[in-house]
Amino acid sequence: MIGLHISFRTLGFLLALPAMTPQAPEVLSAELKPQTVAAFDRYVQLTEARIESDLKRPGAFLYVDGLPEARRAAAKTILARGEVYMERLTTRDPVGEEIKAPDALIHHWVGGVFVPGATLRQTLEIVQDYDRHQDIYKPEVLRSKLAAHNGNDFKIFYRLRKKKVITVTLNTDHDVHYYPVDATHVHSRSYTRRIQEVADADKPTEREKPVGRDGGFLWRLYSYWRFEEKDGGVYVECESISLTRDVPTGLGWLIKPFITGIPKESLQMTMGSTLHAVQAASAAGQAR
Repeated sequence: MIGLHISFRTLGFLLALPAMTPQAPEVLSAELKPQTVAAFDRYVQLTEARIESDLKRPGAFLYVDGLPEARRAAAKTILARGEVYMERLTTRDPVGEEIKAPDALIHHWVGGVFVPGATLRQTLEIVQDYDRHQDIYKPEVLRSKLAAHNGNDFKIFYRLRKKKVITVTLNTDHDVHYYPVDATHVHSRSYTRRIQEVADADKPTEREKPVGRDGGFLWRLYSYWRFEEKDGGVYVECESISLTRDVPTGLGWLIKPFITGIPKESLQMTMGSTLHAVQAASAAGQAR
């Protein structure tokens, strides 16, 4: 009896859907507000403080190394099977309260893989080859380009396309910094500098929507990577924090699958693609 609960306005929207392109319709517009940014920044600040503490643990560089014994053993079993380990995370304020972003959702995940036989050098060559990311991480990364490189600092461009019920295309700029620790440990941090949703993507009428005045499908994306060579291979972890709009009343059926499902699925795809790319590079190196 779902039809009894659908308003006439929503019903009209439903009937119009077949005539729409698969791209996000304009009716789904949202605005990124200063108080939302402030809440996200606070969440990031507290998360980064915890990450810094993690990285200083003697002999426990990885996120999974800090898990309780039973959970750590389960995670290592998943990694040893060649699968992607995934876990949803939540950062709370100093008194244990949830940090909520007004009119928005904060998505926080960690993913990890283990690449047997690989070296740290081979792994970094793959993850830092930004011009090839459009091949390594397709179909989500449509285009990738290294815009600038200075030592451990990289500026990169990605054109992203995300699909789940609707299709959203984004032009994004990222600042990435690597922190070499020693011969077997490196970590990195990536911040989005610009995210702009593309309307009418790949059409003559293509245009970028104003920053923060779009569908709200991705307003921020920060990621924190850890690389450790040990146990005859390389462990790769990525902790991802993203900011999207919240679920609008009446259109949750259309929006919720995208904004709640994409963050996890995107990170899982990224880790799986990294695993396969590094495996291929390692096998090619051994064949020489």
